Amino acid sequence: MANAVAVQSTGGPTSGNADLILRLLTLWRAAFGTVMVVAAGMLWLTPVGAEMSLWVRILATVITLGLGGASLMAVPAIMQRNHRGRTLSLFVDYLGFVACLLASLQIMQIFLGINALASTFGTGLPYLLVVLGGYLVGTIGDRYEDYPKTQRTFRRISRVIMAIGGVIFFFAISGPRGLLFVGQQMTNPVPASLLFATVVFALGLWAMWRQSSADAMHAKNSHSEMLNGWLFLSPNLLGFLIFFAGPLLLSLYFSFTNSDAFNPPRWLGFQNYADILHLTILTLSSPTQAASAVMDMTVFSELARFTVAGRTFLVGAEDKLFWISLRNTITFALLAVPLSIVPALVLASVLNSKLPGMKMYRAIYFLPSIAAVVGIALVWQVLLYNSSIGYINYIVTSVVNFFNSTLGTTLIDPKVQWLSSSGTALLSIIILFAWQTMGFNTVLFMAGLQNIPGELYEAATVDGAGALAKFFRITIPLLASTTFFVVTTTGIQAMQVFEQIFILMNPPEGPSNSTVSLVLYLYRSGFQNFRQGYASAIAWVLFLVIFSLTLVQFQRQRAETAG
Repeated sequence: MANAVAVQSTGGPTSGNADLILRLLTLWRAAFGTVMVVAAGMLWLTPVGAEMSLWVRILATVITLGLGGASLMAVPAIMQRNHRGRTLSLFVDYLGFVACLLASLQIMQIFLGINALASTFGTGLPYLLVVLGGYLVGTIGDRYEDYPKTQRTFRRISRVIMAIGGVIFFFAISGPRGLLFVGQQMTNPVPASLLFATVVFALGLWAMWRQSSADAMHAKNSHSEMLNGWLFLSPNLLGFLIFFAGPLLLSLYFSFTNSDAFNPPRWLGFQNYADILHLTILTLSSPTQAASAVMDMTVFSELARFTVAGRTFLVGAEDKLFWISLRNTITFALLAVPLSIVPALVLASVLNSKLPGMKMYRAIYFLPSIAAVVGIALVWQVLLYNSSIGYINYIVTSVVNFFNSTLGTTLIDPKVQWLSSSGTALLSIIILFAWQTMGFNTVLFMAGLQNIPGELYEAATVDGAGALAKFFRITIPLLASTTFFVVTTTGIQAMQVFEQIFILMNPPEGPSNSTVSLVLYLYRSGFQNFRQGYASAIAWVLFLVIFSLTLVQFQRQRAETAG
């Protein structure tokens, strides 16, 4: 007992092992940090770095310097047994482990192997049932708790059956061939080095995560809770950084270049933005004067003419299609948002009542919001908007014939060309969009209505207020926050309209470019004309437009709330 107390008081062998591991980790952190800093310098001083694109070199430099700097910062903290060193060390090793693991799996074509496994998995599925049967045999043995010998027999039989089923399953799915392929890949130095680095980072993670290391680094419960929280958050956080924030910043860089997906991007500065927004306004001697007489048609295209105080002005744009798409997008938003919100508010007020069958109607009105856009657009295109067999024109024709035959009128059947006329093409998409989003907005308004105290309506009824008075003086003011959210989200969706246009229209630009939107123009520029830099600039202009409109709405909402 005395010896145990003595060992514990001096730190004991466990403490000694922890100190040794921390010394090794200190050396590992210093070596890794130095290598990363040197690698960052080699990206700019060696021919290998010169062959890379500028954005690749910048990104690689930021990553290597970030990891190297964090690793070197951890060295003095670990030597001082400061918990910050443990956090930095775990952070660097975790990122290195994930990066090397994914890279090794990619280079060794493991993902392709998993895809190939899908074709042979069905062959081995019956043998998995054998494994399941063996497991069930073991559960039968658990019933014989009073007969240990019988229980052990059942467990042995269970393990044998599961092993046989597992081995046969492994051979049925061509597992040996997969292992042989992986073994052949290991003869290549690149995947072998990545796999070795993965193991090294994993060992660093394990060594610093151990409880003895945490105790040696004076970790508290709050530190452990923080690390556990970041660990559980890391998959989503890494996904956000890699697949959202990273491409977002990369597109910002591309917007200042002439990137075309084939050649290394060349820095242009604000040239893309200047080409997009460049306008010129010239005075015409007469409203019918040709644009070529006053404007350089090799640079500009005629965008519009207008007359003010007897003088006619000509507006020319270097990128005419951008301004047309901006006009169409704003027009779409101005019409689609009210059509999506006002009926939704009225519908929510009706569905919020306690009339029979309201739950069924709520589900029916919500269905368009969860249905696939492709299916909805095709249904509207064939069954409703078709000028020959569509139901809308059929109903209009039936009404016209009814009035002509019954009342003796001479109405003319308009036979509206919904999708092939420049006057109705955009309206057709607006109606579809409003119909599709109205159900979701109705649910949001219903949620807001259910938060309004019923006592307010009862008091208003006692005071003699009618239905309209209660709606405009109680419902609408108390739904201000919900209305702000609905208007904002619906407006953003409207400004980003793409799927409905792309599927419904053929070609998507519509007659006379009447349905081209900013997102559609962005798509055409980037993925069909291969002007990724120019398309990125369009995307950021669209972001600024949406951000400005949202900011104005937010300021108005805050002013109304404060007032």
